[in-house]
Amino acid sequence: MKLYTYWRSSAAYRVRIALDLKGLPREDAPVHLVRDGGEHRRPDYAALNPQRLVPTLVLDDGTVLTQSLAILEYLDETHPTPPLLPADPVARAQARALAQAIAMDIHPVNNLRVLNRLADQFGADAAAKAAWYRHWIAEGLAGVEALLTRTPATGAFCHGESPGLADVCLVPQVYNARRFEVDLSPFPTVARIDAACRALPAFQSAAPEAQPDAG
Repeated sequence: MKLYTYWRSSAAYRVRIALDLKGLPREDAPVHLVRDGGEHRRPDYAALNPQRLVPTLVLDDGTVLTQSLAILEYLDETHPTPPLLPADPVARAQARALAQAIAMDIHPVNNLRVLNRLADQFGADAAAKAAWYRHWIAEGLAGVEALLTRTPATGAFCHGESPGLADVCLVPQVYNARRFEVDLSPFPTVARIDAACRALPAFQSAAPEAQPDAG
């Protein structure tokens, strides 16, 4: 498989974690989202992914998959060991809810293109963009923390005693929170689970700083 990725992309980070958890080999194709106006805007990449986003996963037979959550579920369905989702339908819905609370509620309003739009259309400077970022991360993580603390299924990880779909989404978001100096003390469960994940080799190898295009 070939993964079009960017070292700081949260969505690409999720897919890297899942691939490494499942021990699936890949070829990385870095797509720099900032250099030269963004390599994702080039016509050749737009032909591959019309949304001009990362990640894009190209399978061995040339099939192109986009959108990180769709890719994660594809990987889990085709390579079910270790599983990213529990077997029980209710538990699966709960795990998906945690993942979506991050990937669909927190991440989209803090995406690079949103931050750029704040600057281009509304004149937001770096301080204003950082304040925007911190606000939405803190509000979103407050909801995730509440979900985790009220759910008996929360264990060493977001759902049980092994990392799954929610953890794969949580760690990149907490990475961004630290990058923007968000105070994590109000979210002790989130911080505990993030630390447990980052102690695992698959999370370490998928981390932004471990990528060849980092910097």
